[in-house]
Formats: sequence, structure tokens, C-alpha cells
Amino acid sequence: MFKHLKIQATKRYAAFTLTEVLVVLIIIGILVLLALPSLMPLISKAKSTEAKLQLEHVYTLERSYFFENSVYSNDLNAISFEQQPLVTNGGQANYKIEIIDASAKGFKARATAIVDFDGDGNFNQWEIDQNKKLVETVPD
Repeated sequence: MFKHLKIQATKRYAAFTLTEVLVVLIIIGILVLLALPSLMPLISKAKSTEAKLQLEHVYTLERSYFFENSVYSNDLNAISFEQQPLVTNGGQANYKIEIIDASAKGFKARATAIVDFDGDGNFNQWEIDQNKKLVETVPD
């Protein structure tokens, strides 16, 4: 009944073999591993921007609180600061914000990294005071 139908399975297409693709992937992997150590300081620097921005926000909130109450607050809720969910809790924030000292004369707030960005065992830390002096106290 179907004697006159011929299926041509001999047509070949130009393509890469699995071996060629794997060799290219291995070469790319080696290049990434060679470049990664030199990129780690840039990654840490970029991540520290989060700490600086959050601390500058705390500074602004503390100044507003001071103008209203003539004293700085040691409570983040009192100054209406909302800590973003940390990466350890499914969020995106890499820094935990806290106020470590507050009085009528000044305050000091700290941002402490919860992630060791470059794997050296040091957790990045930044501090800001009532004079908006932003200092990296523990470099990563």
C-alpha cells in the first residue's frame, strides 16, 4: 500500500558536536574563575552603596526627629525607619541597620553586612553620626 513513499533520512545539517560545546563551556568557566578574584573588590564596593544610602536615610530621619523632640532617638521605629527584609530572611537587604548610641547631643547608627561579600571572614560595617560623618569601620 505505501510502497511508493520514500523517506529521506540522509539529509545532514551543519551543527556543533556535543564535545565542541563542552570544550567551549569549560574554557568560559576557566576564564570566569580567573577573573572572579579581581572582580570581588568591585562587588564589595557596589554592595556597600546600600549601607551608605540606608545610613544617610537614617541620618535624615534622626535630624527630623531631633527638630521635633530636641533629642535623638535610639529606636528605629520612633524615627519611622523600616528595615528592609534581609537576604537571610528571603529579602534583598545585605545590611542590618541599628542605632548604637543616641542622646540629646548626638547619635551613631551602624550598618553591618550579614553577608561576607569576598569570603575573607570580615563583615563590612559602616557608621554615621549626627554630623553626617560616614565612615567604613570594618572594610570587607
